[in-house]
Amino acid sequence: MTAQLHQRTTEPGVENQGGPREEALATALRGVALHAAEQLGGGIGLVFTTAAKGDTTPRLRAAAGFASLDAARAAAVALQTSVSAVMQTGVPRHLEFQTAVGPIAAGYAIVVPLRSDSGCLGALAAAGTASPAPAALEALSLLAALAASRLEQGALVGELSVLRARVEELEKKKNDGNDELLQLSETVFAQDIEILQNREAIGKIERLKNDFIEKMSRELRTPLNSIIESVISVLANENESLSESAKNALRHALDEGTAFLRTLQNILDLWRIRQGELPIEIHEVSFRDVVEESIFSVQDTLGDKPVTIEKNLREPLPKIRTDLAKLSQILFLLLDNAAKFTPKGRIEIRAELRDGALRCELEDTGIGICHDDQQYVFDEFYQVDASTSSRYRGAGLGLTLVKELLALLGGQLSLVSEVGKGTTVSFELPVQPLA
Repeated sequence: MTAQLHQRTTEPGVENQGGPREEALATALRGVALHAAEQLGGGIGLVFTTAAKGDTTPRLRAAAGFASLDAARAAAVALQTSVSAVMQTGVPRHLEFQTAVGPIAAGYAIVVPLRSDSGCLGALAAAGTASPAPAALEALSLLAALAASRLEQGALVGELSVLRARVEELEKKKNDGNDELLQLSETVFAQDIEILQNREAIGKIERLKNDFIEKMSRELRTPLNSIIESVISVLANENESLSESAKNALRHALDEGTAFLRTLQNILDLWRIRQGELPIEIHEVSFRDVVEESIFSVQDTLGDKPVTIEKNLREPLPKIRTDLAKLSQILFLLLDNAAKFTPKGRIEIRAELRDGALRCELEDTGIGICHDDQQYVFDEFYQVDASTSSRYRGAGLGLTLVKELLALLGGQLSLVSEVGKGTTVSFELPVQPLA
């Protein structure tokens, strides 16, 4: 098993030059690139920045959806003219292209500027094979505003670090540098104020992004429910009059619609957790029943793959008191992820009650996760490479949501994996055993 991760792609020397602050900025820009790629149907996303203020030469800073750094650079070259024009004019562009842009042979692209009070800091580009939805430009504009704020804050923090180092140096020479020390102290204070204002702006953008996610998820969920109900009704009431090919097409549409609806629900649940709006409801729960229901629910994911699911539930395993819906969701997401990334072999569910906690492990013989990627598997929308997104359906939210749900219930999650041999995901959840 492996989580769906995006390819980490940055220009050499950018991602890790200078320590934790630069790493945090690089991670934020990778996240922006990945979210941008998702807006165009899971295509590609690129973040360009300038080397210095006033410079309009685009420099690739982060990318998502690529199998290699060379592929990201090739896409950056293909989009360079449009990116330069957007950075000079500050006006977004919507493109239709017939020549390859990275892994996409032909399709559509949107390029938006990274604007700030100090000018244009770069551009955000996203491309995919499907024509972008009307809301894509609005979503990309929000992402671009967030990236610009992160870049500006990073620059301010860097300048502040230099100033503070100079202040410390001058404090050692107070007798000779009192005037300069006073000026630098005033500058540091002004920079502190500017950073606080910048953080407030980032907070507003985050709130706008959250509101947008909630609104779009709810607006999509209503018509999708209607479509699913209509397909079920046709299959149930007009089954005899349909040809076999028509039945198969409707069943496929039902599977895809159900998977899409589940993704939307995961997005909403993740959003509600982070807003502190997902309540905890305690019930009497049979963990055995939860396991059986989860196994039944992942049969569509397993399909006809030669994979067996084994249960090893250690006695005594009495009923417990916990949040039934959240525990079911946690186990289903973990089992679905294991089923998705296990082409053959087995998945074993092990569980026991010990010291007032439910301890559960899911071990599979799937494709595994390389060591370097394991630290990122719980990041939202994270994908290992472009090939996984085409072979394994999903939005890369499963493990993120599992971690958030467990944290909400006071539990813990861990993972060990080896490429080609499989993965074991373990969680521990405090519960109240019933006699």
